[in-house]
Amino acid sequence: MKISKRAGKIAPSLTMAITAKAKKMKEEGIPVIGFGAGEPDFDTPENIKKAAIHAINSGFTKYTESGGMLELKKEICKKFQKDNNLFYEPSQVVVSCGAKHSIYNVLQAICNEGDEVIIPSPYWLSYPEMVKLASANPVIVETEAKNGFKITPEQLANYINRKTKAIILNSPSNPTGCVYSLEELKALVKILEEADVFLISDEIYEKIIYDVAHVSIASLSQKMYEKTIVINGHSKVYSMTGWRIGYMAGPKEVAEAVDSMQSHSTSNPTSISQHAAIEALRGDQSVVDNMVKEFKKRRDYMVSRIKAMKGLECDIPDGAFYVFPKITGLQRGTSMEVSEKLLKEANIAVVPGVIFGADEYIRLSYATSLKNIEEGMNRLERWING
Repeated sequence: MKISKRAGKIAPSLTMAITAKAKKMKEEGIPVIGFGAGEPDFDTPENIKKAAIHAINSGFTKYTESGGMLELKKEICKKFQKDNNLFYEPSQVVVSCGAKHSIYNVLQAICNEGDEVIIPSPYWLSYPEMVKLASANPVIVETEAKNGFKITPEQLANYINRKTKAIILNSPSNPTGCVYSLEELKALVKILEEADVFLISDEIYEKIIYDVAHVSIASLSQKMYEKTIVINGHSKVYSMTGWRIGYMAGPKEVAEAVDSMQSHSTSNPTSISQHAAIEALRGDQSVVDNMVKEFKKRRDYMVSRIKAMKGLECDIPDGAFYVFPKITGLQRGTSMEVSEKLLKEANIAVVPGVIFGADEYIRLSYATSLKNIEEGMNRLERWING
């Protein structure tokens, strides 16, 4: 008996593997500093937790609509209008089990065998695998550090062809932290408006942003609104990674297809998490501002330390909670080799850039305490100088 060819093509998540290895080392008493986490280290806000407890105590523990509660969809529509100047009806929104699930569902709903999906590199590692699971082909477009790791209009125009079904745009970006400016998005819109393709705009880090403004590309023209599928969720901004609430908004026919597919797979997202998600959108947002201020302090400290280290190059990220230093100056091997050496020799867990399509880099998350960051940077500096 053999597994399917489809499953055989998929690579397991290396970030999960690294996190598991670091956790095992900690359990063995080894003092590992983890810079691999893709989740905020802050606790879920108290008002959100209380809403979930209230839901449990009230017996709100049954099935909901497969695509999410109407009450939650209405709050998401309000959020889009207030934050992004986007006007959706609840029928255009589907709530899923995390933003990853939303992207997976969308790709399953829009892709046919042989279709192509353009993915700028460096990319979040799950994008190409999810495209493959949809029987489509990921087309990787390598971006350059001099352009802030952003796809240019010229690159986009050169790669779009009759097989192209969609482009995935991630701003703020994981792993680079880059944020597309209004001017950069307008330049891409000129190309995209003329192309018969979907744009999947992954905006999960939308509010974790520093000194620049987030712009949702779907708000820039009616044509873009009609072809853009916006992905967002509660995991990062409300520190609700384990609650598994993400959502998509876009063309009604896409939403209907996603809802139908979801009804035959997971059914609804957890009822308790949906109840908490409503409170997250309605409640006090100052916790988000406070979290972002703390992230900025950590970012500034980590970047300043890395910039002072021999053999590393590092730009200041405008969003998310990662830094993405170039390691070629170290002359200590590939990103995988450097990551393995750092874990074994310095007890630091980082993520090799090769899994993001950028083998000259490593990713470090500053979603950990400033104390841990200080100790981790000290270890990194000793390792480099040792």
